[in-house]
Amino acid sequence: MSMLKLLGLKELIESISRERNLPRLAVQSAIREALLKGYERYRRAQNLDRKQFDEDYFENFEVELDIDDEGFRVVSTKTIVEEVTNSDHQIALEDVQEIVDELGDDAAQLIGQEVVVDVTPDKKEFGRMAAMQTKQVLSQKLRDQQRQLIQEEFQDLEATVLQARVLRFERQSVIMAVTSGFGQPEVEAELPKREQLPNDNYRIGSTFRVYLKKVSRGQQRGPQLLVSRADAGLVVYLFANEVPEIEDEVVRIVAVAREANPPSSYVGPRTKIAVDTLDRDVDPVGACIGARGSRIQVVVNELRGEKIDVIRWSPDPATYIANALSPARVDDVRLMDPETRQTHVLVAEDQLSLAIGKEGQNVRLAARLTGWKIDIKDKAKYDFEAEDTKFAAARAQHAAELEELEELEELEELEELEELHAQKLAEDKLDLEDRSINSEVPKTSLDENEEEFESENPIVY
Repeated sequence: MSMLKLLGLKELIESISRERNLPRLAVQSAIREALLKGYERYRRAQNLDRKQFDEDYFENFEVELDIDDEGFRVVSTKTIVEEVTNSDHQIALEDVQEIVDELGDDAAQLIGQEVVVDVTPDKKEFGRMAAMQTKQVLSQKLRDQQRQLIQEEFQDLEATVLQARVLRFERQSVIMAVTSGFGQPEVEAELPKREQLPNDNYRIGSTFRVYLKKVSRGQQRGPQLLVSRADAGLVVYLFANEVPEIEDEVVRIVAVAREANPPSSYVGPRTKIAVDTLDRDVDPVGACIGARGSRIQVVVNELRGEKIDVIRWSPDPATYIANALSPARVDDVRLMDPETRQTHVLVAEDQLSLAIGKEGQNVRLAARLTGWKIDIKDKAKYDFEAEDTKFAAARAQHAAELEELEELEELEELEELEELHAQKLAEDKLDLEDRSINSEVPKTSLDENEEEFESENPIVY
């Protein structure tokens, strides 16, 4: 078999493997694919036979690398036939003479079998054009190999926390180096502006814990890994890492509401986290805070001073809502409309600003945490009768709308049933008419001597 030399092939594989953090076998595979693509483009450009090359035309071709001798060859798997109609996919029986001579009289059994044939072009013929095209394709193939390996390595690590190191800055994003912890080299990840914390100081070389939010599976340029410092999942991980009772499932995190990037620069990041336990001897809030705040302080430090409220979850909505508005003291929680989850929370005048929070942050997070629409009211100015009347009217209107909707649905169902009934009646009528026609035809009994009549007039039942 002929072979085209690729001087420096071994060194090329080593350097690419080292620079791109790719296994040597992955680099070799990319080089083979690139050389084959270069051969395809060369053939399409030459096309002396004016052949029609469809997308799968070169599927039976492949490239073999010889690492030690630093070269490669192009081979094609062809089917043995008596008469060749496509020389790229077929080979005549007479052209495999060596095999024919070995088999002798049994040579005919080779028809339909496959044989690998060396189709490497001459060096001059393959030339410069194929080499340039191969170089372009190689770069793309190496990127594809790298993306595939990253996807396989990190796809099971989505929604987990990784250690990251700042590499550089691109526009408003921070490009970080992360590892999977499986002994593989570092991989680049993107921390977009929206996922950054305002109190973080991103300096080249500084390290952070980040939440792996997404592993991209497409072919877009840039890092495949999207990481976050603003996701609520990071808070959950940090508490689980600091509080043994959470890891042991004695204490459970029921809900988290986080505002890492508030709409106003006058308000800092804040998180509310609801916890619960089935063990009466355990205080879930105290377990998360720790002795003298030791446990929660570790989380706060990691999040660069973010405010964190740990509150007790309750199956009673009123109690849960009152807890969620901590640190404000709540006097009363009125569940005005449980169906639409609207509530009025009554507080003393001196607790109003604390319950609402700076620019509404406290009540906004409490609403997200509980899933209720919370309206903070001054208890001293609250008109119970007027509010009850207003909500009673609203509930009555809502009930009337629901009743009207149910009536419409019932009417639609009735119309559908009537249509089905009419269709059934029509089918029954047609069936009855068919039976009537058949019953009008008399059954004929034949006499033994009426054989001729029988043959000319068959009986109808």
